[in-house]
Amino acid sequence: MENFKLEITHICKQSGARCGILHTPHGSVQVPMFMPVGTLATVKYLSPDDIKKIGSGVILSNTYHLWLRPGEDIVAKAGGVQNFMNYQGPMLTDSGGFQVFSLADSRKIKEEGVTFKSHLDGRALFLSPEKSIQIQNKIGADMIMSFDECIPYPATYEYTKNSVERTLRWAKRGQDAHERKHDQALFGIVQGGDFEDLRKHCAQELVKMDFPGYSIGGTSVGEDKATMYRMVDYTIKYLPEDKPRYLMGVGAVNDILEGIARGVDMFDCVLPTRIARHGSCMTSKGRINIKKAAYKDDFSPLDPNCDCECCKNHTKAYLNHLIRCNEGLAGRLLSIHNLRFLIQLTEKARIAINEDRFLDFKDEILEEYGFDERGF
Repeated sequence: MENFKLEITHICKQSGARCGILHTPHGSVQVPMFMPVGTLATVKYLSPDDIKKIGSGVILSNTYHLWLRPGEDIVAKAGGVQNFMNYQGPMLTDSGGFQVFSLADSRKIKEEGVTFKSHLDGRALFLSPEKSIQIQNKIGADMIMSFDECIPYPATYEYTKNSVERTLRWAKRGQDAHERKHDQALFGIVQGGDFEDLRKHCAQELVKMDFPGYSIGGTSVGEDKATMYRMVDYTIKYLPEDKPRYLMGVGAVNDILEGIARGVDMFDCVLPTRIARHGSCMTSKGRINIKKAAYKDDFSPLDPNCDCECCKNHTKAYLNHLIRCNEGLAGRLLSIHNLRFLIQLTEKARIAINEDRFLDFKDEILEEYGFDERGF
């Protein structure tokens, strides 16, 4: 598709990390980038204007949840998800595969697809590669994901191998069902657990199918950091240099930096907004819990190195008051901050890449944030 392209602008001489411009039907955005998660066509507590102000490039929305509420036909009738939520920027939808994984107690996986129960009312649901793509075609995001099985960790070699082969068959079926190839970029998702040969096989077979972009799936599902980074290493060397690489479900500072160092372009996670609603804040000196009594009379900004609305206009004492009183404004302000923190992290990473000093930058941030040499 002509209106979707990754333009690599620089590769860091020190690290091999890359930066560039991702061109989409709804605008061009710089990578590497962090994408806020807007599960139900909304980033919790944030308006579309808030999202623009924090420098967001792409918003992720959730196929499974929009399928149940309000229904893909309603979104299509509105003119697509951007019109529905009044956000005129690039968007991405996942496939629903991770939600099926999270509903493991009720799911039954067959070659045709997956039968499981709605988390809302318990009714039986069926999702197949074709159905997932049909829903995403109607939702209308710029980037859509193949339907895959996100396996648990750990899993046996035999189970993982069978799952990879099914994921590849499902990827081809989804590709065949895709009716909007002209304006929606379908990504292939590489699975394979912690098995190097299976990751290689899955990546190489997906590359043969010539998807516009590729995702690294099956990470952040309970494995340790070293295992996660190994999974990325096993995968990324087999992915095309000229197409976007998306590490799914990753939002911790060290994981983003380690992913960028390995050549990843895109990240998403509910982490920054989820922890914000409980008073946990990402700052340049590490995470803090604003609920603690120590902040009750602390009139300094949450993070003096942050340029978000929360840090420029409010003190820790005020935020402590809001969160202790369960005020909705606390969730909004802390979500704005945490998202801006991660987006600003990727902005600074792009500068470091362009200056050929990304490894130095990564080490500086991890030390300042309080991680040890293992990244914990």
